[in-house]
Amino acid sequence: MIRVFYETDFKLKNESLFCNWIENSIIEEGYNSKEINYIFCSDAYLLEMNKHHLQHDYYTDVIGFQYSEGKNLSGDIFISVERVKDNSMQNTVSFENELARVMIHGILHFMNYNDHSEEEMGLMRETEDKYLNNLKI
Repeated sequence: MIRVFYETDFKLKNESLFCNWIENSIIEEGYNSKEINYIFCSDAYLLEMNKHHLQHDYYTDVIGFQYSEGKNLSGDIFISVERVKDNSMQNTVSFENELARVMIHGILHFMNYNDHSEEEMGLMRETEDKYLNNLKI
């Protein structure tokens, strides 16, 4: 089950489209969604979480807290809407495209994709692109 929560004025325009897309991506990877929560928030909200939980004093676009058991995915994915907007402008892509990339990025981490090395980052980006091609926004 995928649920969406808001800690900001932002509202996802087509919530069911995004949730179904994430669900289908999870299934295609051979996993199940037990309980996935997307929480959309502000830079300040996510910065405080980053400081408190990860001891990082910088802005980020996404932070995930995973509680999965085996192939059953559970966790909370916090996304800064402000950071996504800034990143979309810097990368000259639409806000919706950048938002979808961050959403799939967060869930891919739950499926053991990493981005610590160049090789891992390449595989992560390739997999993000694969699933972004499945989303019709």
